[in-house]
Amino acid sequence: MRAGFGLAEASVDRTDVRIRDWSLASEGTSLSARVAAEGFGFALQFTPTSTPMLNGDQGYSQKGPAATSASYYYSLPGLSVAGTVSRAGVATPVTGRAWLDHEWSSAPLDAESVGWDWVGLNLDDGGALMAIQIRDAMGAAFWSAGTLRRADGRIVRLQPDQMRFATNRLWRSPRTGTEYPVERTLSLRLPSGESRWLLKPLFDDQELD
Repeated sequence: MRAGFGLAEASVDRTDVRIRDWSLASEGTSLSARVAAEGFGFALQFTPTSTPMLNGDQGYSQKGPAATSASYYYSLPGLSVAGTVSRAGVATPVTGRAWLDHEWSSAPLDAESVGWDWVGLNLDDGGALMAIQIRDAMGAAFWSAGTLRRADGRIVRLQPDQMRFATNRLWRSPRTGTEYPVERTLSLRLPSGESRWLLKPLFDDQELD
């Protein structure tokens, strides 16, 4: 992100990113997010409950067969959230759990990479799971990777042959005509056995055109 024209600013010393009146900034050990939009807004405080989770090889996360097709990538799962969500001028207190990703790279994806599936799951036992699948033009898996942090803090680095996304349902955008996989089954093959998660969105239309 580049700063400019008083519309966008980003600090190089700490987390402090602003786009007009949208912001995400560190405040001590916590993060605060503030958004004001037409008809709604929120002011939320995020407090870490665990250490950052490094994805890939100690934070170097491959996105294809070539070692240089990669990014630096860590996650902050299990964030404790408190604040307010406003709609039509009425603020409602909210609490919950959240997930924050920080990923950066100067390398382009492989030319075969067309689609990208991603999920970050805060697990009920206190563990966390991040999984990605990059798809080719035919919708097949081109590359897969993931990180499973067990409740005791142990890290399992998932290889492409250990995971699979299966599409259960597609949604077609009425604006662009693009079809998106919106309901998936994620399968993991681990030494302890196979695990499956059914991933269903709260609403289908999440297109960013």
